[in-house]
Amino acid sequence: MPFPSSPRARSGPRRRSLLAVGPAALALAGCTAGPEGSGDAGDGPSAAERRARARAARDSEGLLERYDAVIAARPALAGRLGPLRENVVRHVQAFGGGRKASPAASVPPSGPASPPSSGPASSPVAVPGNDKDALAGLAAAERELADRRSKELLGLPGELARLLASAAAAGAAHVYLLSEGDA
Repeated sequence: MPFPSSPRARSGPRRRSLLAVGPAALALAGCTAGPEGSGDAGDGPSAAERRARARAARDSEGLLERYDAVIAARPALAGRLGPLRENVVRHVQAFGGGRKASPAASVPPSGPASPPSSGPASSPVAVPGNDKDALAGLAAAERELADRRSKELLGLPGELARLLASAAAAGAAHVYLLSEGDA
């Protein structure tokens, strides 16, 4: 049966070297990362960052389709929803999307059942039969997306995390305006 090694032999230099090297390694890691977007030839978004941007753009495009469907089915809401829709268009553009993201367009040309002009065909967005339920559906979609974005931003690099946080905050404001901003 082997004898356990003495704890005294392990504790001295190892613990001190860890305490000395640990903070230096952290400082070095912080210093070598460089500023985001510094323009170096090798600099560019990581694959995870590109995927997160693409997902955020798709999510915003899906939300934009919901706004377009509600505006087409409930034209009386167009004035109220127009500014919120324009914010969603800006989110699509900020995340690098672009399909149907024209700020000049406020109503889709052929109504809620039309498939998107590019990319895979999506199912039509169901719009409730009255204004109150249509607004509640948009508010629920905005809330779900804002909550998901708030959770996702924790693992992202600075600029993209800030952009996602901004879009999540705008979504939360949209929820308020859609559900309680009737006054």
